[in-house]
Amino acid sequence: MNIRRSAAALAAATVVLGAAVPAVAATPSPTPSGAIPDGLYGTTDPTYDGVWRQSLSLLAQRTTGVTPADRAVAWLTGQQCATGAFAAFRADTAKACDAKLMVDTNSTAAAVQALAALGGHQAETGKAVTWLKSVQNADGGWGYTPGGASDANSTSVVAGALAAAGQQPAQVKKAGKSPYDALVKLSVPCDKDGGGAFAYQPDKKGGLAANADATAAGVLGALGKGFVTKAGKTAAAPTCDSAAAATPSGLARNGAAYLAGAVADNGYLKSALPGAEDQPDYGNTADAVVALAAQGATEQAAKPLAWLEQNSAAWAKQSGPAAYAQLIFAAHATGADPRHFGGADLVAQLNATGPTPRATTKATDQAADADAADADADKKDDSDSGYGVWWIVGVFLVAGVGIGFLISGRGRKQQP
Repeated sequence: MNIRRSAAALAAATVVLGAAVPAVAATPSPTPSGAIPDGLYGTTDPTYDGVWRQSLSLLAQRTTGVTPADRAVAWLTGQQCATGAFAAFRADTAKACDAKLMVDTNSTAAAVQALAALGGHQAETGKAVTWLKSVQNADGGWGYTPGGASDANSTSVVAGALAAAGQQPAQVKKAGKSPYDALVKLSVPCDKDGGGAFAYQPDKKGGLAANADATAAGVLGALGKGFVTKAGKTAAAPTCDSAAAATPSGLARNGAAYLAGAVADNGYLKSALPGAEDQPDYGNTADAVVALAAQGATEQAAKPLAWLEQNSAAWAKQSGPAAYAQLIFAAHATGADPRHFGGADLVAQLNATGPTPRATTKATDQAADADAADADADKKDDSDSGYGVWWIVGVFLVAGVGIGFLISGRGRKQQP
């Protein structure tokens, strides 16, 4: 779940993609005025990731038994446009959204997942889901912005939002196509280089290039899982099977096989910007842990999880709330304790980046419900009529913030 920034947002903002963070990223820029909006988590310029990082922060808090501050939730709901859509950030919420404001599917879907988890926001999530359905592409998927070509990350995060809102993603169709149909077309065939992985989008010639960020997102999307999920039923080491690509669960296994191979040697994914040396990609590695665990590849998730516990502290501290949230999701998916993660209390560190929470409890009904739903799903057979219970994706982080699946390496060089 690195912070996935869309290629469009990246080009427009000329910022570094979230997941492609150097060993220790450069310090993100403060807001131009030096002032952070009241209720917002983090201290960096929210222009490109305000809604994204707030959504992940609130969701991570809810998952760990923390009741966020009212003003933190109010900040997020106040960002919504009358249409139901969200932009990455609205500096002046007193001004109505207009055609000049770039709303996007990733920010909107992330907000839906967070608000649905918090509960009591049916009006906001209902409007957002209606808007998301209205901008679905004819191939069943979604692009980062309305009308943009479908990509694996956006399609997955929207599928998660739909499921979080109580809908069946496989039943949400445009021209007879569902999100699953879009993901099928973005899956690299097993007999090709990077077989089993998902591509962010096809290239100009229609070719598919394996993308770790898109693959982590695609695995969760195919499984119908969201940012917050527990490990699936333990399964044998995943392998890529061309015949299995006909079903969502088969696509997920194929994607997990690619991720397992990518982290097998050193325990982490790598990413590099043009002209720069390869660097560990903390955000995408955390996303890979979640995806592998969700697929039931818990043995394959153990090594990258251990690597994160040992090496992610400096990255998380520098990158901020979205990074802490991403690590919390990885810990939750594998049954690790986010309050004792490599000697650090991720929950306390996240809480310290924003308004003091209202309360902290041992567990939340939401987390318990999610675990129960996962357990029920594991009992079902793999015939795959569609997605299960929710999830994924990604968007964008300002230079140096990484949130794995979500927005990171779209158009960036990624290597195992």
